[in-house]
Amino acid sequence: MNDFDWKQLLNPEFYILLEFGGIKIGLYVVLFIVFAETGLLAGFFLPGDSLLFLCGIYSQLLMKELSTGSDFLDVSFLAALVSVMGIVGNMVGYWFGKKSGSYLFKREDSFFFKKKYLFQSKDFFDKYGTKAIVFARFLPVVRTFAPVVAGIVEMEKKKFMFYNVLGSILWSFTMIFAGHYLYELFLSQFDIDLKHYIEYIVIGIVLVTTVPVLMKFLKKRN
Repeated sequence: MNDFDWKQLLNPEFYILLEFGGIKIGLYVVLFIVFAETGLLAGFFLPGDSLLFLCGIYSQLLMKELSTGSDFLDVSFLAALVSVMGIVGNMVGYWFGKKSGSYLFKREDSFFFKKKYLFQSKDFFDKYGTKAIVFARFLPVVRTFAPVVAGIVEMEKKKFMFYNVLGSILWSFTMIFAGHYLYELFLSQFDIDLKHYIEYIVIGIVLVTTVPVLMKFLKKRN
């Protein structure tokens, strides 16, 4: 523990390789983070997209104890587990939004809660309607608050669940399969081990997913 650096909390690889008492717990930590991003309203700072991409790269390690013996089935099972946690997290966020009503728009900011993100998510929801639940899965911050906004505006449960399930499946399977098969492609075709370039991959994914949101926010302010 003496070597622990708080900056590691922003590194998705840290969670995947985490051990407790000599036991690898990365899979369970990953599933909790996916749930927390939307279910606990405290996940806007967690490495969602890059975490799933790296899960694809480290799929063999994560699924070691649950391996089916088939590489494709293992990756599919991993993506399915992540999908389920994403669905459950969104359901909790929706329930919380429905119960809290407009209270959150009046709540003071704290370390785990930023009201400006809630307003940004509402604007996003107003623009894209029910489809925002799907689109939000691929956008940091927005995916944390989108299900809450859906609950606040009392979006029909059946519609919410449909887009919730669709969005979670698309998000998890796309990111995890991309990480897994791009890793294999670069290793077999170019003899490049992407595990040696994790920092660059994380930075690249963060830029791709956050810059559009940031640009839109700055444009709106101007």
